[in-house]
Amino acid sequence: MESEATNKSRVVMVESGESWDFYISQATTQTCPIAVHFTASWCMPSVAMNPIFEDLASAHPDILFLTVDVDAVKVINSLFDPRIAHI
Repeated sequence: MESEATNKSRVVMVESGESWDFYISQATTQTCPIAVHFTASWCMPSVAMNPIFEDLASAHPDILFLTVDVDAVKVINSLFDPRIAHI
């Protein structure tokens, strides 16, 4: 049986504009690179990307990995155009 620490996600869910500001500020202060996955539950390519993003986060512990649900955190939509983030 795997330990709880092994199962812990390294991807941080951004739940508000305030939490976005906090994580960006912390990463900037610590000069930590940031990777952001803009997602939506109705977007199947975005949902399919979740395990890949998790794998990347596990493989790169020196990078802050954030996930933003564009429907839940609407303030982010005003800062970025999430459509440009699609690959």
